[in-house]
Parts: sequence; structure tokens; C-alpha cells
Amino acid sequence: MGIEFLKRSKPESEKAEDDAKVRAVVETTLTDIAARGDVAVRELSKRYDNYQPQRFRLTKSEIQAAMNKVSMRDLEDIKFAQAQIRRFAKAQLDSITDIEVETLPGVILGHKNIPVQSVGCYVPGGKFPMVASAHMSVLTASVAGVPRIIAAAPPVDGGPHPAIVAAMAMGGAHEIYVLGGIQAVGAMAIGTESIDPVHMLVGPGNAFVAEAKRQLYGRVGIDLFAGPTETMVIADDTVDAELCATDLLGQAEHGYNSPACLITNSHRLAKNTLSEIDRLLQILPTSETAAASWENYGDIIVCDSHEDILKTANDMAYEHVQVMTARDDWYLEKMHSYGALFLGPRTNVANGDKVIGTNHTLPTKKAGRYTGGLWVGKFLKTHSYQKITSDEAAAMIGEYGSRLCMLEGFVGHAEQCNVRVRRYGGRNVAYGDAAE
Repeated sequence: MGIEFLKRSKPESEKAEDDAKVRAVVETTLTDIAARGDVAVRELSKRYDNYQPQRFRLTKSEIQAAMNKVSMRDLEDIKFAQAQIRRFAKAQLDSITDIEVETLPGVILGHKNIPVQSVGCYVPGGKFPMVASAHMSVLTASVAGVPRIIAAAPPVDGGPHPAIVAAMAMGGAHEIYVLGGIQAVGAMAIGTESIDPVHMLVGPGNAFVAEAKRQLYGRVGIDLFAGPTETMVIADDTVDAELCATDLLGQAEHGYNSPACLITNSHRLAKNTLSEIDRLLQILPTSETAAASWENYGDIIVCDSHEDILKTANDMAYEHVQVMTARDDWYLEKMHSYGALFLGPRTNVANGDKVIGTNHTLPTKKAGRYTGGLWVGKFLKTHSYQKITSDEAAAMIGEYGSRLCMLEGFVGHAEQCNVRVRRYGGRNVAYGDAAE
């Protein structure tokens, strides 16, 4: 396979050192929350956010007061975005059905899709309060029918962020907390004196939030590993450097460690994109952040062919993959490891992040190899059931079951089957008799 790096991010060994430091901080912090509950959460909130209110949960009047600070235009925009997300989530929900089938005469098998009973939705704040994350988690959980949805976001300028609170409330949150970082996801998962624990955590966040969710998995469910955002542009000579550079830097501004990668079969486009990135970094208001990400986590890869591009992209399994080529549908057919695809020059990742209707909580760090992104189905648990309605079926399945249990040496298992054979089949079998 012919590939060439025109620019390469910092070595994996350095990235691994950063990850190890994050793991240690998170482990200590979660242990503290489990041991000291609200006291630990309050101390952490003061330390990291300089925020120590009487209570972290907002009352109905405080929610309304926050919403009153949001302009009518912004409220209308939030409503529009939520309408698109709700429409797509509802279509996804309609595609998921309960089933019941009679696999043999008198043998009924089925499954039911049951909502997770409580979900904690984290909405990032920090440098860029992510209003859209409230739609993606809270609203989607609401469409799925989750009966208890709690949402948390860090304080901004010393208090709740009005637009985030509005999006949470309009999306269907039952409890809203002004709480950020590890202390937010830790409190929601572990529980404290004032916060009942949830069954599942969802939502994106920085490296510390992502690692906290990873460490809490098992105690609670999580949507997926959603660490720092990643963006990949797959392009050929059908597009220009301005589009490629804009799409790369548009996601690199998320944080100082947001990977961005161009893969192309055009040396000309690769070199022009490098130049265009340098130009845009001179005028982009968020250039300090974007430049740091690009310097340490940016790659430009030139491949000999579309087949090489495809293999490289699938191996990297990035979160966002913007495809702008003469064969976009070919990539849609052949790509198998990614978070979400954005096909053609008319679309872009920002559409998916904010408004178009697909969910923006997506797998990172190669998790796209084994999971897709957050969607309405993540909030549903598929539970199977079985029922035997005739004596003949009970005896027949019982005989097979008994023999198969004895094949593995499970005598007690076999007797569960044998007692049904005796009762419903009229045969007086003892341990393992049905195996003969």
C-alpha cells in the first residue's frame, strides 16, 4: 500500500503518557466521591469551577429564570434543531420492533424493547458550552421513553448557562444540575446523599469525563467512549484546499488535543491544504486552540489510490469522516469503521454537530470498529422471553434439553428438563434418563 505522511502528529508514546496521567486523576477522584459523597462533590466543584451553591439541582423557578435570559431567536433555533433530532430519533424508534414467533408447534419465543429506567446526560461546558449536546442526549432519551432523565452541565460565568438549561428543559430533562467534569458523571453514576444514582451515563466530554465514564462502566452502562473530537477529511481533486482546511480546523478548535486528518490521493491538494491551514490560522478567532491541536494531533496522508485511502481510513476509524470525492457513494458502501459519514461538499460536520438531525455523540479512539454513535436504540434494552404452550412441546424440548445438559455434565440442569418430561410427556425419567 502506497501512503506518504506530509505531516504527522506527535508520537503515540507521548499520547499514551497523557492518557496515563488522566487515568490516575480520574481514579482518585471517583474513589473520593464514592467515599465522601456530596462533600467531595462540593469540594471538587469549588476547586475546578469555583462554584459552590447551596444546591446543585435547579428548581423549576431557577430553570424558568435561566430560560428567560435566552433570546427569542435563540429559542426558536433550539426548537428547530430539536425538531430535526426528534424527527430522526422517532423514525429510528419506529424501526425497532418487539417480536414474537412460534419456532416449533407450542414453542413461543420473543423479545421486548424496554427503556433504560434512569439516564444521566452530561453536557460539556468549559470554553465552548455545547448547547447541542443537550438535544442529542436528553431529547433522544425522551423519545426512547426513559422515565427518569437527569442532566448536568458545568457552570459558566458563575452560574447555569441559560441556553444549555433551556435545551435540557425543552428536551425533556426531569432533573437539571449545574455540575461539571468528573464530579458530575461520578455523582450521577455513584450517587450521593442528594443525587440518586442512574443506570446509564451518556454524553460527550473532555478526556477526564471520557475516562470517568470508562472507569464507571460496569457500575452503570455508558453510551460509548466519547473522548476528544476527531475529524477526517477524505478528498480528491474534485474539491479545493479551502473546503478541506476549513473542515479540518472547524473541528480542531474543540480542544488542544482534537485529532484532524486529511487523506487524499492528490499531492497538489495536500500541499495546498497545508498552506491554506496556515492562512486560516492567522485569522481564525479560535486559532490558539486549533493551532495546538493541528500541531500535535494533525496528519496529512497522501495515498496512491482510493483503495489505499479506504484501508487507511478504516484502520484509523475516526469519529467524523467528511468525504468529498468523485466516488462518495463508493465510500458509503465500503467504509465500515467510523463514527458518522458526511458525504459530499454540500454537507459538513458542523451540520451534524448542531442541527441536521443525526446524533453528534460518536465513538472516538477507534471505538468505531465495534460500536456506532448514540441513537434512540442505545436507551433501549432488548430482553428475550420464552413460553411453551403444549404438553407435547414441553416433553419434546425437555428430552433434547436433558441430553444436551448431560453432554456437559450438568445433572441438575438435566433434571429441570426431566421433570417436565415426566409431568407433560407421561414418561417416568430419572437423572439423565432422557439422555439414553
